[in-house]
Amino acid sequence: MTPPTESNPTLTPAAIARLNELRAEREALTQRIADPDVLADHHKLREITIRKAAIDPVVDRYERLLAIRDEAAQLRESIESGADAELAAMATDELPALAEEDAALSQSILEELVTSDDNAVASVILELRAGQGGDEAAIWAGDLLEMYRRRAERAGWAFELLDASPSDLGGFRHAVCTITGPGVWTQLAHEAGVHCVKRVPATETQGRVHTSTATVAVLPEPQDVEITIDPGDVVEHITTAQGPGGQNVNKVATAVHLIHKPTGVEVRMQESKSQRQNRDKAWRLLRARLYDIERQKQQAEREAERRGQIGAGGRSERIRTYRYKDNQAVDHRLNESFNLQSILAGDHDDLAAALHRMEIERRLASM
Repeated sequence: MTPPTESNPTLTPAAIARLNELRAEREALTQRIADPDVLADHHKLREITIRKAAIDPVVDRYERLLAIRDEAAQLRESIESGADAELAAMATDELPALAEEDAALSQSILEELVTSDDNAVASVILELRAGQGGDEAAIWAGDLLEMYRRRAERAGWAFELLDASPSDLGGFRHAVCTITGPGVWTQLAHEAGVHCVKRVPATETQGRVHTSTATVAVLPEPQDVEITIDPGDVVEHITTAQGPGGQNVNKVATAVHLIHKPTGVEVRMQESKSQRQNRDKAWRLLRARLYDIERQKQQAEREAERRGQIGAGGRSERIRTYRYKDNQAVDHRLNESFNLQSILAGDHDDLAAALHRMEIERRLASM
């Protein structure tokens, strides 16, 4: 079968090149899955299986498109030869249907092409920080953390709190969690940014509406093989935990503080009473942050070349405002409102679908 060429008005040369790369990658992954060494390594097998499942849909459609193109070429050859009038008439009748399927497949392929890498990310790290608003901002950060926990529960994703700094009046000054499951990056990448809330705080005695903020960062959690960190580039400090807590706080040296010297990225972890567990979590977070830096760098380069294939758009300052008085959650990128109680309960299906569609359109425009 002959791959389509740049004569196709929808599939650009860059898209075709990428499709051929994915086709070759799937063949290589299929061979690796059958390798006895891979079959014996459950971690490696899961990683390869997730990647293959992510690119299977777009490669399947691409191969169907190749078959359609070959069939259409044979029909046109029958028409042009004029050797059999009846066969030429049948070919003339069949070509429009093939052309229609060609156009539909091309559009579908492009949409899956720009999201195939996203689907391969099966785990994300969410970081929440209280912003402006004092104690109310910390309470709001806690509400957002609970919102994402409920969303994970609704989607069947695994939710794990890695670290948290509770506030004296409730909520959190800072919290880090992991969420793992199919489609988690595609669904949660758009949550990065500033989340504003307009409501009467529990601490307000005169019934006035306050505006508070919390920031959300969403980092794809890489597999160990995706990024290598030289241990010599990392400074590690072991200290006692700080802030409110139980008997472990300020007494036992279990908190881990990592500093990546080349980038200046710092990570602190103290949630667990075990130094080993805190070290493991700290390294996971450090790896995710460094991976995100590299991912954004590569994304910027691809965007400059108008050939971007992965990653979300830049994080805006304020992405959403939660208005308690109106029972609305207003997403400023979509300029649309959603039911506040449903959003806080973790029902983000309509919101996530609209944001995903917006991102697909943005990526298609950049190709």
